[in-house]
Amino acid sequence: MAGGDRIVSALAGHLQDYLRMRRGLGFALTRIDNNLQRFVACLDAAGERTVTVELAVAWAQLPANIKPITVCFRLSAVRGFARYLHAVDPANQIPPPGLLAVPRRRPEPHVYSAGELALLLATARRLRPPLRAATHQALIGLLASCGMRVGEALALTRDDVGLADGVITIRHAKFDRVRLVPLHPSVTAALRDYATTRDRLCPAPRTDRYFLSCRGCALRREEAERIFRTIAVGIGLRTDTARPRIHDYADIRVMPTSAKGAVASRVIIAFRSA
Repeated sequence: MAGGDRIVSALAGHLQDYLRMRRGLGFALTRIDNNLQRFVACLDAAGERTVTVELAVAWAQLPANIKPITVCFRLSAVRGFARYLHAVDPANQIPPPGLLAVPRRRPEPHVYSAGELALLLATARRLRPPLRAATHQALIGLLASCGMRVGEALALTRDDVGLADGVITIRHAKFDRVRLVPLHPSVTAALRDYATTRDRLCPAPRTDRYFLSCRGCALRREEAERIFRTIAVGIGLRTDTARPRIHDYADIRVMPTSAKGAVASRVIIAFRSA
């Protein structure tokens, strides 16, 4: 058992070094961290000194009814760690790419028409209580106008939204970088109106986040997505065959320039008219 403790301590030390290196490169690694900690604990229980393909596959497939996509994600996490370990000790095996892979097809983003956007915003405005209506109308309008990620928008604090100069500062964008998002004047005006309504309805919030829940707390992503689905179903936009998502707005940024400009124009018009 003592020998096992020393082995596990060595693997755990390598894992911490590996995670520290990856985070230094800008990766968050929350899920990967948790999975690799469990993997190292599994090696500890088995008294294993090195990573093998057989051990990695056996661990990734636990328990028996686990989803294939989860197995694929776990094995991918182990593969990265195993590459690092292999450089330290070639006895560590690297699970080959493609092993237990699951074909993944990215859902095609829904390109919202001006009429759909106007209807989404108008329906959000009728939500109750009034703070929920104001928050979701402003959030949907911002996402559609700027192509921000949902997580980025929900993480905004009051200081991050520059209403005076019309610029939003995203503190932790992809790869933990700072990103500036210029706003159209109509979007700035709408966010200013939201701030006025928000502060009137909730003068003593429990957070400094820009977008508040109806309880005065930070709006959680789960709630934002649930409310959006409810609105989309209610107006007939989301059906059994069509499932637009709240984060489809972010794909505006990766469209060809001409298409992006056309969509952005429709979004601004819809946001202003709401």
